[in-house]
Amino acid sequence: MNTVAKIKSIIPQFAIPGGEVSIECEGFRAQPDGEHAAFLNGERCRISAASSRRVLAILPETDVNGKSAIQIETGGVESEPVRITVGRLLADDMHVVANPAVDPKDDSLVFTRSGARGQQLSPSIFRLEADGYLDEMPVEIMNPTGIAFGPDGDLYVTNRAEGQVACIERGEEAVVYATGLGIASGIAFDARGTMYVGDRSGTIYRIPEPALPEKFATLEPSVAAYHMAFGPDGRLYITAPGLASYDAVYAIDTKGNVERYFRGLGRPQGLAFDTEGNLYVAACYRGKHGVVRIAPDAESADVFVAGNGLVGLCFTRNGEMVVATNDSVYSLNVGIYGTLL
Repeated sequence: MNTVAKIKSIIPQFAIPGGEVSIECEGFRAQPDGEHAAFLNGERCRISAASSRRVLAILPETDVNGKSAIQIETGGVESEPVRITVGRLLADDMHVVANPAVDPKDDSLVFTRSGARGQQLSPSIFRLEADGYLDEMPVEIMNPTGIAFGPDGDLYVTNRAEGQVACIERGEEAVVYATGLGIASGIAFDARGTMYVGDRSGTIYRIPEPALPEKFATLEPSVAAYHMAFGPDGRLYITAPGLASYDAVYAIDTKGNVERYFRGLGRPQGLAFDTEGNLYVAACYRGKHGVVRIAPDAESADVFVAGNGLVGLCFTRNGEMVVATNDSVYSLNVGIYGTLL
């Protein structure tokens, strides 16, 4: 008589298609004849490893809509389903290289189609309206990388090909705001509305006035881009992805002093804070890919969202986390609130 396997928990509780989750279970038997499986909404997952107490399953690359269910099967008998939240696809055929951003005026989402360095793609910036309509913004910016809304409500975009920041006024016209910024990538505003831009070659610039960048701090160069966000303590937090599997998140105080805030991440990229002070980073942690959550004291971390190839994230006003891979953007209803970017 076959024993019914039981799922005890799924770690993490949030994922995007293609992400690997750990199914903690009892009574599972991986059988040589192949009569064992894991399913997401009835569609077979790929099992990467299994024991009687744990199954590592890679979710199918399928279009799902939020709340889903996982089951395991052994000896032809399926377990009871257990809920998991899988990201809802918002857009694809993009080329996102950093965090998306939320327009504080109307909650629309903005993300990029960046292209290789020196390649002009058209259109290069998109706006996803609150009603789900994807609109091409009528501006031409080469290699848009970092994006953020300023205190004036305008959108600011870094151009890594030409070392510039452009201001998109009223969503219609791109005006050069600052130049001479090297390979400009990350961008963030502090609580006073001052702009900071990261040149991935090793310099962080502070730009208190248009066209007046000043050197603020130096970091190790990045092979990709700097990603930046201000924390609740007023410090500027930066990732600088490299080729190691033990990269750091850096924190820079108001005087430009740099310290390593957290180490142990593989290729850390986009980052964002929630209102409780937790830091979320698109990275690999202990061999698991996704969005890593770092506690406010930086003493512990866990993978909060499972997913491959993530490069950025942001929070919406409705408690959703929007995550981006290089080519796709997803939304997950996580019930967490953060700083709009």
